[in-house]
Formats: sequence, structure tokens, C-alpha cells
Amino acid sequence: MAGVVVHRAVLGDGRPSLPYAETGRPGSGPPLVLVHGYADSWWTWEPTLRAMPSVLHAYAPTQRGHGDADKPEEGYLPEDFADDLVAFLDHLGIERAVLVGGSSGGVHARIVAGRRPDRVAGLVLLGIPALLADKPGVTGIWETVQALEDPVDRTFAAEFTRGLVVGKVAPGFLETVVDESLKAPARVWRETLRGLLETDLAATLTGILVPTLVVWGDRDPLLTRSDQQLILDAIPDSRLLVHEGAGHVVYWEDPDRVVRDLAAFTAALRR
Repeated sequence: MAGVVVHRAVLGDGRPSLPYAETGRPGSGPPLVLVHGYADSWWTWEPTLRAMPSVLHAYAPTQRGHGDADKPEEGYLPEDFADDLVAFLDHLGIERAVLVGGSSGGVHARIVAGRRPDRVAGLVLLGIPALLADKPGVTGIWETVQALEDPVDRTFAAEFTRGLVVGKVAPGFLETVVDESLKAPARVWRETLRGLLETDLAATLTGILVPTLVVWGDRDPLLTRSDQQLILDAIPDSRLLVHEGAGHVVYWEDPDRVVRDLAAFTAALRR
């Protein structure tokens, strides 16, 4: 297991500064960049980072508006987050990376993969929606989020977080995830979800030609198998791994298995 070190990336050029966690050491292949989802921070990847062998070199940035990242007044469309990801790669001098998207973070990752394939060696999508506006559970959350005020209600944030889990997750870790989500002001919860719902997410699946691994828990309360099939049908070089008995956030419930999936995927890329 590798140690985890936290740094801060000052992106410059008017972009926000972002904290990020790093583990492992540079190797012969491209590093992993782990992209968190809605209302999360790099902490969502902490169990995954801890489980990684030192031969896997990984970064996990906190995105704008979230956690301890800078919180600009605007810029919460999926393409804004995607542009920050490219700026993050530039800041660290990473020519090509394996982008690993968790939940809605996979939307940002796949935008980069489609627009900047020169920067992406491979794409891993962990519990990623093909579409969102058609999901009754998401539209119900949107009704609540529209009315959020600061400070964001902890009971709402806790129910939102726990509603994503069906397996065993350490209670202390879930409390930390809730704490991190409360660092995002109400306007970030609102504008980030608005951006996801109003963006043509089907269009963000086009033009992706890099090798892609799709991972889905078959007890996901938000996403169906048919939703994942839309991703597989849209991305030519893609395949599906099903985690039986897992919920939406497979990397919370079985980080060791997710690390094995990542290790096998990156090894295949090197071959």
C-alpha cells in the first residue's frame, strides 16, 4: 500500500487553485488522474489511493467549488471542469494520463477524452451516467437542490451520500465524505447539478477513441444496465465490468477490487 501526500496546484491564468492527493511513484506508463463526482472532493478516493501499490502513480484533484478548492462565482458547466482537468495536466507536466472518472466526474473525464485524445491514454468510468435528465431520482434531488441555502443542511447531505451506498462502507469514512460535501456552498451544489442536467450528455460520449473500461455495480440505485449500454454503444473500444452486489460508488464499497481493475487496465495499455 502506498502513502498519500496532499499538495496544491495553482493553475494560474485565472483558474482556481486545486488541492490534490498523490500516491505512488512515476513509472514507465502514464499516471492515473482520479476525477471525483458531484459534491465530492479528493477524499472520495482516499480508500482507493490507500489500496494502490506503489507501482501505480495516481493523482486525485479536488475540483473547483468543492472541498478546499477555490470557489469562483461562476464556471460550473461540465466543460469548465473538463478545461480545469487539462490545465491540471499542464501544471504537472503530464503529457498523457489514464483518466478515472467516478460518478458524474466521468462526464468531465470523457469530455477531455473526446476533445483531447492526445492527452488521454485510457479512460475508466466508475458508475458513470450516460444520461441524467431522464433519471427520476436525479430530478427529485434537483427539486431539493434548487431550494438549498447556506449553510447546506447536514441532514440533506448525509441522506444524499448514504443513498448512494448498498454495501458496507466504514461509517467514519462516510462522515468525512459528508463533511467534505458541506464545504461546497449551496450555489455550487445548484450550478454544478444544473450544468449536468442542461448539458447534452449524449454528445459528450461522441468522438471517444481511447480504450475505455466501464465499471458498474448491479445494485446501483441511480443507473441501470441499459444506461451503461448506451456508453458501450457510443465508445468503440470499450468493455464492461459488473461488480455484483455493489451500489453506485463501487470504489467506496470495494476499493481493493477497483484497484485490481485499474492495475489490469493500465497493464493492458502498456502491452
